Amino acid sequence: MIPVLRLDALSFAWPHQAPLLHIDRLQLMPGEHLLIQGPSGSGKTTLLNLITGLQSGHGGTLEVAGHSLVQQSSRALDRLRADHMGLLFQQFNLLPYLSLVDNVTLPCMLSNRRRAAASHQGLTPAQEAERLLTRLQLDPALFHQRTVAELSIGQQQRVAAARALIGCPELIIADEPTSALDHTNRNHFMTLLFEELQHSGSTLLMVSHDPALANHFPHTLNLGRMPSC
Repeated sequence: MIPVLRLDALSFAWPHQAPLLHIDRLQLMPGEHLLIQGPSGSGKTTLLNLITGLQSGHGGTLEVAGHSLVQQSSRALDRLRADHMGLLFQQFNLLPYLSLVDNVTLPCMLSNRRRAAASHQGLTPAQEAERLLTRLQLDPALFHQRTVAELSIGQQQRVAAARALIGCPELIIADEPTSALDHTNRNHFMTLLFEELQHSGSTLLMVSHDPALANHFPHTLNLGRMPSC
């Protein structure tokens, strides 16, 4: 079985600065979930940027879904992200002029692979988007009649999660997705997210400052201590 994420002797340093990251080994198999923690400046965001191909210049091996990120063209990296990664940003990055369903189905417009996966069991991508939004406990009355700009932060977060999940990408990358939520809504969101991950079989890599989130994960990596994993 091919790892969804494989890092070997991964290192990174900004020019003329001390090394920021060094991870001897990290491997995530399909369906595994990992939380990455660490203080500001420990390299969490840089690590996510390396894994998504938004930052180059690393040493060592970095593979996503069996594809090496070394010496890939910008177009190839765009295709790798579209086909194999679901991205859940801290600021959500939803398009405010689109409906909830149209926001969720955007990855299916960019990736034939995810569109085909979203169309399982005879559903259209729009119907799969509605299924995900319903599973994440959003009111169906909102799906087509309201833009995301009119939603609460918690509702926007669930729309962003549905967008990341649609089409069952092998790797979901979540950057501080619960930072704007209170304790109750944070735990509720995590429960819903893990229930849908169990359905999709996607691997989750999440970064957060919140130590309470460790209770939801079987594996954690603290970059402040720089362990190998």
